[in-house]
Formats: sequence, C-alpha cells, structure tokens
Amino acid sequence: MTKAPLISVVIPAYNHERFIGPAVESVLAQSLADLELIIIDDGSTDGTAQVIQSYQDSRLHYTYQENQDAYNALNRGMGLAQGEYIAILNSDDVYTENRLERLLAEQRATNAQCLFSRVRLINDGGTLLGDPSLWWNQWYEDAVRRYRSSQDLYLAFLQRNVMVTTSNLFLTRQAAEKVGGFSALRYLHDYDYIFRVLLAFPGQVQFLHEEALLFYRIHGSNTLSEAAITGRKQDQDVIRKYMLARIPQEFHTMLHAGIDRLMELEQELMQEQQRRANLTPPALRTQLKQLARSSARKLRAEVKQAYQAIQKDRK
Repeated sequence: MTKAPLISVVIPAYNHERFIGPAVESVLAQSLADLELIIIDDGSTDGTAQVIQSYQDSRLHYTYQENQDAYNALNRGMGLAQGEYIAILNSDDVYTENRLERLLAEQRATNAQCLFSRVRLINDGGTLLGDPSLWWNQWYEDAVRRYRSSQDLYLAFLQRNVMVTTSNLFLTRQAAEKVGGFSALRYLHDYDYIFRVLLAFPGQVQFLHEEALLFYRIHGSNTLSEAAITGRKQDQDVIRKYMLARIPQEFHTMLHAGIDRLMELEQELMQEQQRRANLTPPALRTQLKQLARSSARKLRAEVKQAYQAIQKDRK
C-alpha cells in the first residue's frame, strides 16, 4: 500500500504555458519533499499540457478536463488530494523554496487550521517588483497595516483581501473537509473561501505577515478589464455577506439600509464631482477631488466604527 503524502499541492492550470514551468519547479524543488503535486488542466488550448508532461517526477499527477473555470478545477484537485495538508498554487505564481516547510512548522507550533503568508510581486518575466511607489505595493502595504493595527483578521479582510490570492492558502485536511469546496465565483472564490474558513475556525487562522513565502505574478492575462467591473461587484457582495455573517440577525435590516445609503452617497459624490469638474478651472477641480477622497475615507471609517461597536456589544 502506497504511503499517503504529507502535503498535497493543487495547481489549477489554464493557458499558462509560459508560467506553468516555474510554478511546477517551485513545488518540486521544495525543501520539504514529502508531497504530491496535483495539476488540473482546465481545458488549456496552448502548450500548457506539453510543459507539464515534460516533468518526470512520480509526485506529479496530471488531469485534463474541459474548461469549467478555476473554482471547479480547484474543487476537483482538492477532491483528489491524499495529503494531511492541502496547499494551492495558481499556475502563474511561484513558491519560495521553503514555503511548505515553514508553514508546516508554524501549523504544528500553533495548531492553526489555515495559514497564509506575506506575498511579493513579480512581473511576467519573473522580475521582482519591489518599488514602494508602485500602486499594487501601496495597496498591499496598506492592507497589511490595517491588519497590524486591528490584529483582527476578519476585520482586516472586510477592508482588504490581505491573502491576495488562492495561491496563498495552506490548510489542514480537517479544515478543507469542513469548509468544503470553492464557491462558483469567477474572480472572488478565494475571498469568499477565506471568510468561510474564518467563520469555521475562529482564532485558528494564522497570517505570517513578516514572512514573504509566495511570489504573486501580475501580467496582461490576469488583469482583464472584465474583472474591473464584475470583480468589484462580486467584491461588494462578498463583503456585505460576510460582514452580516458576524452580526446578529436583528441588526441586518438596519445595516443593509445603512450600507445601501453609503453606496448611494458615494455614487452621488462621484457624479457631483464629475459635474463640477466639467464646469470649473483646474485649481478648483483639484480641490474637489481632494474633498471627494476625504469624504469617501470618512464614510468607510464610519462603517468600520459601526462594525467594531457592534462586535464590542456582542462581547
């Protein structure tokens, strides 16, 4: 009887012939070798399959299916996993060499059911994008600061997806089985999933915010314009759903009303800003933009304060 691997790594792959090689190699070269690599090819039409099949390693298991979106490929891969722990890696991202060893050590030290780390940004050529002025780095550092300030992962996730990507998930089998599969969301399945983990295992999710153990790749095909709209709509739905999940039912009607009004005010503010921008000189336009940003920050702060007040009353 074949001994089950300690860790199962699941890679959902779709048309990433340029990136799948570094992803695969980053798993097979892990300092912790007791693993299996399950790759679900979600209907790739380029050379992705040929690249994967060029690796001769008994730990690698390849499955092809017709295109069904990433969440479906992930669910199939997790269903095939035999390991005591399950990790995920998207086919365009890259693990650091010690990622699995480090996360496993932290899990055993803390008994956490789910762990994720800090990430570092790379471009399509694999070059590190470390410039602090880069918009993505500013966004990410703000997300990490919010967590450090609150030390509350649930609150931090309501403000930003500080995990960033499905590639950052490391779970015990117990957690994976209890939480179940990924939801049928094209862009936000990772965001929805981590909230479900947080609800299922309060206090048992660890963020290694001082250690970068994952390289997250930004390139043309993962910044599609469709996500700018559809992704944000899903973002709104996920945040609303999981904010309410932590708040008593009797407050839901009030909170729905307040959230909807805040969103309306944001839209009205943007419309008024645009109207005045078309009528005013540049100096006044700049002042109005600054006022709009300040007002938006204030509205978001009020929502955060309301959430914290309710959580405090519950305690």
